[in-house]
Amino acid sequence: PVFAGMNGSAIENFSCVIYNISLMNCTWQAGRDAPGDTQYFLYWQNSRDDDAMECELYIKDENGRNTGCRFKNVSIVTEKSYFLVNGSSKDSLIQFYDEYIQLYQFEKLMPPSNITVDCDEIKNDCIIQWQRPQISHSNKDGCFKYEINIKYK
Repeated sequence: PVFAGMNGSAIENFSCVIYNISLMNCTWQAGRDAPGDTQYFLYWQNSRDDDAMECELYIKDENGRNTGCRFKNVSIVTEKSYFLVNGSSKDSLIQFYDEYIQLYQFEKLMPPSNITVDCDEIKNDCIIQWQRPQISHSNKDGCFKYEINIKYK
């Protein structure tokens, strides 16, 4: 497809990360050939049924240009979410950038919680228990594998 706008004006290096269960940060860099007054705006759609929402809290660079966004209360409800970043400049048309992203690939998981260790010296064994981390996209345990590293002191 042919995109309207000046070549090299669309954003670059777009990426997102979900952390602390429901917070999401998305960041990008201004297009290398974008005019100095270019401002960018991020819209995202969590599912086809939802309306596209504009970023509520932009991250700005030293020139006041939007180079990222912070989202709260994010939950992963669909296979892929749609992201669109368009730009405006009084000098020229700015190309837009869009991408469908599988959000769960970008989720940084919390560590397991409520870890307990109960050792029986007579039987010479220990029972270690924990709760799986909370995640934003599923209540299934199936995708978790754990490794216990025991160091004897």
